[in-house]
Amino acid sequence: MKFEHHAASLGSFIEETVQSNSDPRFVSRLTKSTLALVMAGGRGSRLGPMTQWRAKPAVPIAGKFRIIDFSLSNCINSGIRRIGVLTQYKSHSLIQHVQKAWNFLGGEFGEFVELLPAQQRIDENSWYMGTADAVYQNIDIIRAHEPSHVLILAGDHVYKMDYGRMLAHHVEKGAQISVGCVEVPVEEATGFGVMQVDSDSRVVKFAEKPKNPEGMPGRPDTALASMGIYIFDAAYLLELLTRDAGATMSSHDFGHDIIPHAIKNDKVYAYALRDVHEPDKAGYWRDVGTIDAYWKANLELCDVVPELNLYDEDWPIWTHQKQTPPAKFVFDEEDMRGYAVSSMVSGGAIVSGAKVKNSVLFTNVVIERGSVVEEAVVLPKVKIGPDCKIRKAVIDEGCVIPAGTVIGYDAEADRKAYTMSSGGVVLVTPEMLGQPHMVR
Repeated sequence: MKFEHHAASLGSFIEETVQSNSDPRFVSRLTKSTLALVMAGGRGSRLGPMTQWRAKPAVPIAGKFRIIDFSLSNCINSGIRRIGVLTQYKSHSLIQHVQKAWNFLGGEFGEFVELLPAQQRIDENSWYMGTADAVYQNIDIIRAHEPSHVLILAGDHVYKMDYGRMLAHHVEKGAQISVGCVEVPVEEATGFGVMQVDSDSRVVKFAEKPKNPEGMPGRPDTALASMGIYIFDAAYLLELLTRDAGATMSSHDFGHDIIPHAIKNDKVYAYALRDVHEPDKAGYWRDVGTIDAYWKANLELCDVVPELNLYDEDWPIWTHQKQTPPAKFVFDEEDMRGYAVSSMVSGGAIVSGAKVKNSVLFTNVVIERGSVVEEAVVLPKVKIGPDCKIRKAVIDEGCVIPAGTVIGYDAEADRKAYTMSSGGVVLVTPEMLGQPHMVR
C-alpha cells in the first residue's frame, strides 16, 4: 500500500505542475523519483569470441571505456542517481568495473549504483529467462525503492541521451509506457523493431524486423526503431510484470511480449532520440553488437570531427580511471620512427619505432620497432612484437603478437588462424594465439 500511495501522491504533484521540457525544476523532480534498471546480463553472441569470457556491456570501447559506461553516464548526466545493474552472463569483469568506476555516489543522499545479479529470488529453479523476467525477479527491490517511474535501459549500446527530457515527454503525454527510438532510414530498418506512430507520437503498431518498414507521419523515408529503452509508470509496470509472469506462453521479454500487449490496450508513446545539446538534431546511437559495427564505431572516433564527442565537458562519459603514465612515442630514425596519425592513443601506450595510422590504442598497449598498424582496434595490455603488419583488425585484450606476424593481408590465412567478420575485419584473441585466457 505504501508504494501505491507514494506513486499516487507524486502523480497528483505532476498533474498540478506539468510545464515544459525546458523547466529544470520539473525535470529534476522527475529524475529524482525515477529508478533506472540497466539490463547488463546478455551474452552478446554476435561479437563471437570477444564475449567468450565477458558480458557484452563489459567489452572495452573508445580507448578507455566499457560499453556500459555510456548508459550509466547518461543516467548521472540526466540527474538519475538511483540505478540498478542487472547481471548474469560471465559478469566477473563487469562487476569489478562497476565496483571500481561507479562507487562515488553518495549513499547518504539516496544515490547508488546497485548490482543485481541473478539470484533466483522468485523461482529457485530458474535464472533470468528474459528482460521482463529479469525485472520481475527483482520486484521486491523495486517496491522497496518506491519510485514513481522505472527507466529500463540496455547496457550494450553506445549513445548519449538526456533521459530527463524523455521523462518530461512521458508525463506530458500522459503515457503509461514510453519507448526510446532512434530515427533510421526506412531501407535500414529491417533489422530493428519498428514503431508506427500517429501524429501525436502515440504508438499504434509494433513490427519486429519488418520486410517493408513503414515511415513516420510526414516523413515516409524515416522509420522509428526501438532502442530497448523504456519508461514505465512504476505501479503500472509491476501490474504488467505480475500478469506476464503467470503467462505460460510468454517469453517474458519486453520487446516480444510486454510492449506489444501494452500497445493494444494502454497508452504507449514513442520518444525519438535527440542530441543532448541541440534538441532539433537527431542524437548519436550505435549498436555495437557485431564485430564489424564494433570496429567501425571505434574507428569513427578518429575522424577530425567525430559524431560522438568524447571531449564534451558538459556531457562527460565517466569510467574507472586507471593510473597510467602518459603515452610515449620513441625513436626518430628513417626506418624506425615511432608515431601515430589520425589515431586515438590511451595512457600507458608505447609506440617504439612503429607506425600507427587510423587506429585506436587502448591502455598499456606496446608496439615494437618496425611494426605497422593500420585501421586497427587494439585493446588493453596488448603487446605487438617487432616487424608485424596488422591491418583492419581487432586485437583483444592481453594478446601477445609474435615478431613478424602478418594480419589482415591474406584473407585465407586469416580465416584459418583467427575469426574474420562478414565485413573482412579480423578478430584475434589470446586463445587463437595459443595463449592462456585471462579475465577481461
